[in-house]
Amino acid sequence: MSFDGMVAVVTGAGSGIGLATVEHLVAAGARVAALDLVPPSERFGVLPVVADVTDRASLAAAARTVETALGGCDVVVANAGIGSVGTVEDNDDDEWHRVYDVNVVGVVRTASAFLPMLRRSSHASIVTTASIVSTTGLPKRACYGASKGAVLALTMAMAADLAPERIRVNCVCPGTVDTPWVGRLLASADDPDAARANLVARQPIGRLGTAPEIAAAIAFLADPANGYVTGTALAIDGGISGFQIPN
Repeated sequence: MSFDGMVAVVTGAGSGIGLATVEHLVAAGARVAALDLVPPSERFGVLPVVADVTDRASLAAAARTVETALGGCDVVVANAGIGSVGTVEDNDDDEWHRVYDVNVVGVVRTASAFLPMLRRSSHASIVTTASIVSTTGLPKRACYGASKGAVLALTMAMAADLAPERIRVNCVCPGTVDTPWVGRLLASADDPDAARANLVARQPIGRLGTAPEIAAAIAFLADPANGYVTGTALAIDGGISGFQIPN
């Protein structure tokens, strides 16, 4: 897998899957614009850019920064997202609007901001971060699951719209990944150790996923060598959406 000479933009790049994706793409030869409210530090191959996916003007400014500093972009990883816990009775309207504004409309704003540059690339690709909950119902994930289901549908719609322009659009659907957000969720439980053991026990493969594993899948979808892949949702979930291990 080589991204030599290519420029990638990653949102939600400050931690977790986003930061792992930045590191993976840089190691594969790309120059990467790392977008976040608090982006990672500047280092070889990484251009930190402060950006807010809930603000169209902020993303337009980020796109101008990328254009000036890096000359354009070939890959956009629309990864920025937030979590939410609860049933339809637990989350008020403000929570629903907050989650959709980041998780769904944030993807729309990101794609819109960088499409002019992608249209100039001969290897243009967008990868979004959906989730296992895009297709599988999990308890107390009503708002989050609905938003990630929308990300999946949006990905397929963008793939259809942009295929005539040879811009590929795909998504990853991660299962439970050992990220800072999951860590905070477990830490808030009455018994964090028991909560983690419970979570691991639900995984057919016997462990949680890791951010570098998801990053590798994102890079696979963005890789020009896989130029015939578009409109695909790639499950990386330890098997939980496909089968269950009997007790």
